[in-house]
Amino acid sequence: MTPRKIIIDTDPGQDDAVAILLALASPAEINVLGITCVAGNVPLELTARNARIICELAGHSELRVFAGCDRPLGRDLVTAEYVHGKTGLDGPDLPEPQMPLQDQHAVEFIIETLRNEPKGSVSLCPVGPLTNVATAFNKAPDIVEKVQEIILMGGAYFQVGNVTPTAEFNIYVDPHAADIVFRSGAPITVMPLDVTHKALVTQARNAAFRALGTPVGIATAQMTEFFERYDREKYGSPGAPLHDPCVIAYLIRPELFTGRYVNVRIETQSELTMGMTVADWWGVTDLAPNAYFVGDIDADGFFELLTERLGRL
Repeated sequence: MTPRKIIIDTDPGQDDAVAILLALASPAEINVLGITCVAGNVPLELTARNARIICELAGHSELRVFAGCDRPLGRDLVTAEYVHGKTGLDGPDLPEPQMPLQDQHAVEFIIETLRNEPKGSVSLCPVGPLTNVATAFNKAPDIVEKVQEIILMGGAYFQVGNVTPTAEFNIYVDPHAADIVFRSGAPITVMPLDVTHKALVTQARNAAFRALGTPVGIATAQMTEFFERYDREKYGSPGAPLHDPCVIAYLIRPELFTGRYVNVRIETQSELTMGMTVADWWGVTDLAPNAYFVGDIDADGFFELLTERLGRL
């Protein structure tokens, strides 16, 4: 099996960090061409810092990390320090990164990479707001047909919203960018709250990370312990949803997930429902499907995969 070429577009975030670790622990299935950072969970300076910290934690300081857009296309930036802490990676005590941040802008890296690689050979994995991807598509519409697939974490249908009553955070931060991406015509797979809220880091699952006894395992346990305090209080659930690693797990073991092809549109006009992912789950319109919208996950299988792979780092 040839490893699948991907670009991870991210705003770390503890769950983003675990997604990066899972990808770097799976070289047989995944070839990470680069990591592009965007403002989201915390401002851009911190997301670019955090991505490099995680690469070094994984022992992959050779990976190239690029800073991208520092604000949404048409709105003020909304961040989530109340969930992720002031650094975005609160929990473990990790050293400042020594690896360099690339000079090239993340959007230019995305454009250049897609133009230089064979058609349909690179997948984009956005696990934050879609500003970088939408900006790249706007600047270079010719690259859309070069994308193999976009697998993104964002949106919701049955779970409605986690930052407003109707909107999931990543889409809400930059709904105009999300609208561009969903209208692009590129193949899209969506990991919404409907599935990520079933991937709960329970006490037993977190103990399994810590029991790995490695710097990666211990740091992951510390990150998820910090991260889960907010969601446990908010939802009253036995653990916190581990959102972003679902994107990477789908690339490795797609059989862990089930969903359906539906039409998804993004609300960009109403402040009441701004950023809502309007998913035609029941096929009540005649709008053509534009995304594979995932609705369920084998959570035990997901955490078995995650724990096994993190143990390789």
